[in-house]
Amino acid sequence: MNVYEAVIKRRTIRRFKQQPVSFEVLKKIVNAGRLAPSSANLQPVEFVVVDIPELVVKVFETLMWAAYISPAGKPPKGQRPVAYIIVLTNKKKNVGGCEMDVAAAIENMLLVALGEGIGSCWLGSIDRIKLKDILKLPEHIKIDSVVALGYSDESPQVEEMKDSVEYWKDENGVLHVPKRSLGDVLFYNEYRIK
Repeated sequence: MNVYEAVIKRRTIRRFKQQPVSFEVLKKIVNAGRLAPSSANLQPVEFVVVDIPELVVKVFETLMWAAYISPAGKPPKGQRPVAYIIVLTNKKKNVGGCEMDVAAAIENMLLVALGEGIGSCWLGSIDRIKLKDILKLPEHIKIDSVVALGYSDESPQVEEMKDSVEYWKDENGVLHVPKRSLGDVLFYNEYRIK
């Protein structure tokens, strides 16, 4: 699979097989995040890998899942993530916004995870206070996002967006994700109102 194929194939996964992901693969995924572009090369993004089952359960309890299809979006027992990468920003490395650095790192990680056969879900709705306590993080470390990981146990489908951005599950439990068409977002040499 080349990079473009990976980008086209990647979907958010919220149902996972209960097969462990090796620490070597998790390190490879983090390494891809580490090597992402960084504004002024300050490199404020840091990572905590969580794969100990007892800790995985605690992290799960700090996350909110798929509001559009709640409660069906929350992974049930037996299909929950088996590992997480907690994406952090170190305020001692960059006191300003780090959103672009974080986004670049996470996209690298999502694509490398897919290349390793690992499904992923990028989560931003987090009880950060509770998670910070669980991870024993110092004050200068801020939780940005959580990437949930595991071997995929679902196959979400992309749909052309008609009138809503909301994703949905059909009668067979398949997740459908509407996306704007290329013609709706691509402009050539100038912006034209459509």
